[in-house]
Amino acid sequence: MTDTQIVISPVSGKVDLNAFIDLPYRLNRSDPAWVPPIRSEVAELLNPQKNPFFKHADVQLFLARRGDQVVGRISAHIDHLAIAQPAEQGMGPGTGNWGLFEAECQETATALIARAEEWLRQQGMNRVLAPISMSVWEEPGLQVMGHNHPPTVLMGQDPAHYQGWIEGMGYTKAKSLMTYELDITKEFPPLIQRIIKSGERNERIQIREVALKNFAAEAKTILGILNDAWSDNWGFVPFSDAEISYASKKLKPLVRKDLIRIAEYDGEPVAFMITLPDVNEPIKAIGGKLLPFGWAKMLWWLRKPKVRSVRVPLMGVVKRLQSSRMASQLAFMLIEYIRRSSVENYGATRGEIGWILEDNQGMNAIAEALQTVLNREYLLYDKSL
Repeated sequence: MTDTQIVISPVSGKVDLNAFIDLPYRLNRSDPAWVPPIRSEVAELLNPQKNPFFKHADVQLFLARRGDQVVGRISAHIDHLAIAQPAEQGMGPGTGNWGLFEAECQETATALIARAEEWLRQQGMNRVLAPISMSVWEEPGLQVMGHNHPPTVLMGQDPAHYQGWIEGMGYTKAKSLMTYELDITKEFPPLIQRIIKSGERNERIQIREVALKNFAAEAKTILGILNDAWSDNWGFVPFSDAEISYASKKLKPLVRKDLIRIAEYDGEPVAFMITLPDVNEPIKAIGGKLLPFGWAKMLWWLRKPKVRSVRVPLMGVVKRLQSSRMASQLAFMLIEYIRRSSVENYGATRGEIGWILEDNQGMNAIAEALQTVLNREYLLYDKSL
């Protein structure tokens, strides 16, 4: 370590932004489990003209330099939809966030986090919940388990030593977010099969595929269910109309009609399950680079993806049914139908469900009934400012 002072400065201009985007590729290239993101996707995430998160959030990016070398980065942000939520649900008034955190050493980490905290205080925040990169719907939490295997689509990968650096700054656990994996080539236990067959005999229940030709409307239906189903959950922040449109556009290349299903009861959409083929597998194979040949390889893969893994990032049942037996029945039916499609049509052998809050009793009970195995854990921390 040299004696050169670490300087933290706000990102200003294209050169700084490119340095902010480029840093993780250098710091994480020695990690065999790290999946380099497609650079253009990261640039779009950070573009206020393209990412609707900026419509309801204040964001400041920071770079750490030691001399001429960029050695760290962090974002500090305030999501105004989040601070409008009830405080008992985890967000609430006065709560700011930081994320997109990368640091070459502990000294850099300490300086970056302190600068993010200072910015949040200057904006009137009195508490920080972190890391969140940048919306809670994107990559919340610091990975503390499962470092030895690559993350699936839309999941983060963090160096194990970040945990000690962050906790050394006075951060304490707020919540644990978990993901579970299972062998989807095997049928579910007999009890689950009986529950599914019972649902199939109920003429009031229909499990249908999404209509790709009208996916924007389907996405609005799904996210409408999500906003209702998750509204009482810890950490919930509603999707805005702009984010619904944006999410449907971004996910459309990965959407397969048999992997995203909606459950209807008496003709009314009441539950859904989104499953995505693990696009991280081909992204890792091309090193996150679309040029010169990666673009052609990705297009070929997207035409008919074959994967080892599929991931369930989101599912939900409308609030009025959540305390009923039907909630779990619909969930098991959705999971089983998509399990079959994943194996038969995409060659998948492994499923991943999550993230799931540690105290989400309903979803954790479903994970246990399916005989899943905990494979990754992320921690969200909080600290008073």
